[in-house]
Amino acid sequence: MGRFISGFMLLVLVACAQPVAPSAPTAEEIVARGQYLVTGLVGCNDCHTPMTPNGPDMTRALQGASLGFAPTVEMPWGAVAPPLAGGPAGYSDEQFIAFLQTGVRPDGSMARPPMPQFRMDEDDARAVAAYIKSLPQTQ
Repeated sequence: MGRFISGFMLLVLVACAQPVAPSAPTAEEIVARGQYLVTGLVGCNDCHTPMTPNGPDMTRALQGASLGFAPTVEMPWGAVAPPLAGGPAGYSDEQFIAFLQTGVRPDGSMARPPMPQFRMDEDDARAVAAYIKSLPQTQ
């Protein structure tokens, strides 16, 4: 009887030790990841959200804004950051995801500075796009 119990316990331990495939993240988890990336790491609000004396006006998050800075030498420059909330105008979801991965716009051009040329992996790009798409357009 003791061998049976020992064998059974060993079988249970082996079965419990088998790796379990992680489940796919939910839509809410993807949006939350995108919010973390946009507000915590990527810095989209620094240019695409209107500024107050205390920082970005988060009541108008990613609604577009004039930049409060400019280069000191002549160069191609984007003086206005376009609105992103709800998704950038002129981009399909897949085009926006590709832009975040490559820095190339749908027309084949690159964004003008100060826009960084992101090289996000696909999961991060999809999360950022999902979060931005979830924001209401207020303008």
